[in-house]
Amino acid sequence: MRKIIMSAAMTLPFVFGAAHAQDSLKIGYIDPLSGGGASVGEGGLKTYQYLADELNAKGGILGHKVEIVPMDNKTNPQESLVQAQKAIDAGIRYITQGNGSSVAAALEDFVAKNNARNPGKELLYFNYAAVDPSLTNEKCSFWHFRWDANSDIKMEALTNYMKGQPSIKKVYLINQDYSFGQSVRSEARKMLGAKRPDIEIVGDELHPLLKITDFSPYIAKIKASGADSVVTGNWGQDFALLLKAAADAGLKVNWYTYYAGGAGGPTAIKQTGLDHTVFQISEGIPNSGNEAAMDFEKDFRAKENMTVWYPRAVNEMRMFKLAAEKANSIEPVKVAAALEDMKFNVLDGGEGFMRKEDHQFFQPLYLSSFGTITDKAKDPFDEEGTGWAWHLESRIDTPQTMLPTTCNMKRP
Repeated sequence: MRKIIMSAAMTLPFVFGAAHAQDSLKIGYIDPLSGGGASVGEGGLKTYQYLADELNAKGGILGHKVEIVPMDNKTNPQESLVQAQKAIDAGIRYITQGNGSSVAAALEDFVAKNNARNPGKELLYFNYAAVDPSLTNEKCSFWHFRWDANSDIKMEALTNYMKGQPSIKKVYLINQDYSFGQSVRSEARKMLGAKRPDIEIVGDELHPLLKITDFSPYIAKIKASGADSVVTGNWGQDFALLLKAAADAGLKVNWYTYYAGGAGGPTAIKQTGLDHTVFQISEGIPNSGNEAAMDFEKDFRAKENMTVWYPRAVNEMRMFKLAAEKANSIEPVKVAAALEDMKFNVLDGGEGFMRKEDHQFFQPLYLSSFGTITDKAKDPFDEEGTGWAWHLESRIDTPQTMLPTTCNMKRP
């Protein structure tokens, strides 16, 4: 009997250890799954679930199965805090979010305060798309990491391209009325003024976020202004409906955008008939020419019936696994320390790195235009069944994307 008890006592730690190793590592996905941003949020959710499956097929993260927990925030900051608290109550230690910088600012502050009150039970926030520069400048936090280039970085790249286009004479700015849209308008004015002082800003419009169903009055203003180019950070339905109204009005201008490739965007562009006159700055494109990335794109499309909107999410999840392995832990404090200054070969090729000073990820950026396919071998992936595709116009390597930070980070 004594031998049986001793044998059982020696076996129990291994049993419980094996069980623990198989516990789920849950990531709260806090983004819109209803309301005006639902199509974008649902696409993001599909992406993260696909990436979790990819990790789990290779053993998960340190033996833990990765589980994505959908949490609908309706693109509302207050609702996002409710969902973040639900995540904490469920024992979740990691959250990810991207749509809406006002949401991101609320989450970043909430997570920092929660972690100060609960040492040893910290929450880590992975930001994959909220690009307000303040999040990694004056509002920076040790508990927040951003994998997307902030809006200043993207505007620097956009305006560097625009300054070399002599046909641009008159620019109209139209953006969503919240922190990100306000940043786009202010930086566009500043950077175009410095690089091309001859360009005239003939309009500067802010509109409510995800509330407008008919953009025809705004398009009428753009048409009346005589603008030859429009700069917008609009995303989701605010971009698709803006372009639909432009098509209906027969507006023919060049569009310089951040998120034209999101849900409904390519279809709206095709309807305008603007062949390769809608430009987008992003961290990757389906037709990047990188073999591994294009293989990933092909498989993702076959399984999810959508394009890879978020190469940055791929980088985020793969770096999460590497950081946990480096730290030999899934504890948020240790994972965060391992992520700092981590170098990583990004999905579309080239080396990126997570800057320690502000937790801003730097990576190559791509300027592309959307239109007819002239070389199917070079641009095999079309968008939304339009027969049109994103075509690479210019690649900006990592060193040329870097901007200084004002972050004065407090560390645990």
